Amino acid sequence: MRRAPAFHRTSAGLSLVELMIAMVIGLVLLLGLMQVFAASRTASRLSEGLARVQENGRFAMDFLQRDLRMAGHFGCVNDQSHSINNPGSLHTTFTAGAHPALDFTQSIQGYEAADTKPGDPLTLSATPATGGVEYTPALPTEYAAALTNRVDGSDIVALRFLVPDGVPVTSIGGTDDKPTFSFDTGRWAVLQSGVPTPGLFGVADCVSATVFQASAVSSTAGTVRFDTAPNNSTSFATLYTAGQSVLYRAESVVYYIGYDATTKQSSLYRVRFDAAPGGALAAGQPEALVEGVRNMQLLYGQDHALSATGAPSGFIDRQGTAADVDASLSPADAAWRRVGAVQLGLVLESPDPSAAAQANTAAALTALGVTFTAPKDGRFRTVYQTTIAVRNRLYGN
Repeated sequence: MRRAPAFHRTSAGLSLVELMIAMVIGLVLLLGLMQVFAASRTASRLSEGLARVQENGRFAMDFLQRDLRMAGHFGCVNDQSHSINNPGSLHTTFTAGAHPALDFTQSIQGYEAADTKPGDPLTLSATPATGGVEYTPALPTEYAAALTNRVDGSDIVALRFLVPDGVPVTSIGGTDDKPTFSFDTGRWAVLQSGVPTPGLFGVADCVSATVFQASAVSSTAGTVRFDTAPNNSTSFATLYTAGQSVLYRAESVVYYIGYDATTKQSSLYRVRFDAAPGGALAAGQPEALVEGVRNMQLLYGQDHALSATGAPSGFIDRQGTAADVDASLSPADAAWRRVGAVQLGLVLESPDPSAAAQANTAAALTALGVTFTAPKDGRFRTVYQTTIAVRNRLYGN
């Protein structure tokens, strides 16, 4: 009898050991991919934060430099030259001391936050305190009421000047003490310079300048009329000639660092003070110009000829805080007219925290001699500093 041949079946599929080895290899590869993704995400957030800080730093510097350079601009003759004339040739129709925003005899004025002079340490909290009143010189109540979200420990600067572009006066009507200035209607946008209904103006020639509130303005007729208005307490005391005079919008702004509790961001803010033609003076809505600006420090360079009556030398040989300037000369407005340069220091931070801890959190942030201790919240921070020449007060103007 013949036996049937035996058939041997081969095993199919994976054994348990092989399956476990494959799973381990897959997990290792997946973990590697996750690490690569996490590292890429961290690098991307760091690069984005750095780019935002650099971009915001440039914008903040540009805003401040542009207006700080305009301090002292009152037509073709600056405020220093007007003030040393006897009698002075810079006039306003406003009541002296009525409102700090109308004090055009001080084109630039700073307010030094307490304990922020060079050499002082300052701790930055994750959520900054706001609404402090410790400034030197004292912050006027009118400014304090308008800058309600101001960050404590950050300096404030107020600027009052005539905007860079004016329009020629084509004719002058009315009376000598209540004139009406006419201009080319095609230049109305130049005279507005971004303000829908301007009411504060200045008229200047190369002899004198007068800042006033218009009682009525007509963009279609091209006229700015001076008469009784809430902020006018005196009449025109200087005669101007058509064809030799230029009409400007008068600017009064305050720059400061404010905090928005909704967005949880500190920003560079600006408040503009203006009065509609025939209307009362009012503070505009605070404008958040650049986000991520955490602190601002300012130092002021003064002319070597520190005198209330003498001509400036054009040589800046001293610098100090707003408190130093205010105490350097009597009256204080004369001391501020000797400011010819401004040193600016800004602390900026990224909008969002980094995905990874910073390698060196002990690195000190220093702006104009003030050393900052930053919170450990993962945000990237840096300092920008510059020196700005107040070009309208350069020697010879």
